[in-house]
Amino acid sequence: MNPATEEVVGQISLGSAKDVDKAVTAARAAFATWSVTTKEERLGYLKKILEIYNRRTADLATAVSQEMGALKTLATQIQVPIGAGHFAEVIRVLESFSFVERKGNHLIRHEAIGVCGFITPWNWPLNQVACKVAPALAAGCTIVLKPSEVSPLSAHIFAEIIHEAGLPKGVFNLVDGDGPGVGAAISRHPDIEMVSFTGSTRAGVEIAKNAAETIKRVTQELGGKSPNVILKDADLQTAVVAGVSSMMMNCGQSCNAPSRMLVPAELHDKAVAIAKGVVEQLKVGDPNAEGATVGPLANARQFEKVRSMIKQGIEEGATLAIGGPDRPAGVTKGYFVKPTIFSNVRNDMFVAREEIFGPVLCILPYKDEEEAIRIANDTPYGLAGYVWGEPKHAAQVASRIRAGQVAVNGGALDFGAPFGGFKQSGNGREWGEFGFREFLEVKAVLGDTTTTAAA
Repeated sequence: MNPATEEVVGQISLGSAKDVDKAVTAARAAFATWSVTTKEERLGYLKKILEIYNRRTADLATAVSQEMGALKTLATQIQVPIGAGHFAEVIRVLESFSFVERKGNHLIRHEAIGVCGFITPWNWPLNQVACKVAPALAAGCTIVLKPSEVSPLSAHIFAEIIHEAGLPKGVFNLVDGDGPGVGAAISRHPDIEMVSFTGSTRAGVEIAKNAAETIKRVTQELGGKSPNVILKDADLQTAVVAGVSSMMMNCGQSCNAPSRMLVPAELHDKAVAIAKGVVEQLKVGDPNAEGATVGPLANARQFEKVRSMIKQGIEEGATLAIGGPDRPAGVTKGYFVKPTIFSNVRNDMFVAREEIFGPVLCILPYKDEEEAIRIANDTPYGLAGYVWGEPKHAAQVASRIRAGQVAVNGGALDFGAPFGGFKQSGNGREWGEFGFREFLEVKAVLGDTTTTAAA
């Protein structure tokens, strides 16, 4: 469904456990030869994939916009290019990586882990497909991918790109399906050595349980409720504007969104006024409409969930500074909600504890820096964090935030920086060399005096 129009834009066939079996059989057969290809051969395929991917940018952007409602500008400028960025980074990593190292009187060999099962979400569809597929191919693994059944169109184009690049039969396999029908079959399949999942913490728990029976490696990038700590010595205007803008991007549907803004109590009202001013300038509308800055939520289920959570926040006493659970004025169709800000939020409130996954920002006042750090870390999640202030001071506070990635003063995106969470935000890392190494097993070879370290 196109979430902006509530009209059907495509149809897929939901797969089954039998389809997963067929895909795994193909991937298992292909692994025998793909895993022993040379680094140069795999680099050639990766470069070809990147070339074709860049040629099909417009097709991919249209698909992302139609399937999950991303603004056309967001799809074209960020959603699609971020996938290309992962392939470019993995190519860089592979070019300099040594698969054989000598350590004293033994060798260390880094070998592909095997057949990998990938289960990806709907909110950043190409980002999550690319940051898993690229390093897995580079490592010599074969793949069974289940994209989200809510946003499968871009993944289908991605499969066409893989096919055109000429990868050997069985190296890459795509099976459409839902979680119970295909996701569970992937996570428990005895011939899959690794499962990489991105999605909710609740689903991550089920995947880990299914995978435990066959002792496979499981990496997970799960939920978040990321703190955005604005210190007294920060430029308040810059920090609040950046925080609100980041929160509202992709309609708030990002696991690392800065959804809890922590501000000094004496600056709370000023921060709220600045934040309201930013939201008042936002234009909710069709992703293709001129001037639209916030699109729809990705699907009907998310639409109802976010509206319900906004209502719950009002009921429990958080101050509704702007927005609310209703559609914007004049909007009668599409999964659009008002960008919403809650102020005077306590960290024990529902809206401060639960991942809303919509354009909803909570502003929490704090008395002093120690309380800010305590509040920031008082969450079951630990995916990301943000700190604004005098550079040295902000860096000191950032070192105390319990999260897998922390940005200081709007630190820029870096494809080489590892991404992943502490606590219930997951385990393992994606992006760059850290993400690449997740797909390798380590073998120690004793007594081999004939082999030298090699690339």
